[in-house]
Amino acid sequence: MRLSLLFWATFWAFLCDQVSKYLVVHWMGVAQRGSIDVLPPLLTFRYGENRGINFGLLQGDTDIARWILIGLSVLICVIVIGWLYRTRASRWMLISGGFLIGGALGNVVDRLLYGYVLDFLNMSCCGFDNPYVFNVADIFIFAGAAGLILLDTKKPT
Repeated sequence: MRLSLLFWATFWAFLCDQVSKYLVVHWMGVAQRGSIDVLPPLLTFRYGENRGINFGLLQGDTDIARWILIGLSVLICVIVIGWLYRTRASRWMLISGGFLIGGALGNVVDRLLYGYVLDFLNMSCCGFDNPYVFNVADIFIFAGAAGLILLDTKKPT
């Protein structure tokens, strides 16, 4: 029962990410249009291909870099599953772990299919023009990692 919560959080995070990428990149055609104003300047869909990690760090346009990032993502997923399996993780920690895993696997699928991660979300505000784009998987990864850190109720000994 407990791990089914982890599975369903993973499933829904992964599905939300992949459906959003399909709708915005392929169906709405942001790749061909370059950008689509949704709530300018707060929210714009702007096409991006990320061959590194967040904010363009560790950019690598080689197959070895791609496979290293895929392997690292899968390893992190396995470590999180093992950690949550061995501990008495709360319901919210399991959901957080599922969000992190689902987001990471969404980006892994992109790397396998395209060789890079599809990004399309851009947010700017208050005169600041944000040059970075991200995706729904990145939101789930961030929320999941934050949840795992903030909701871990075990006290260090």
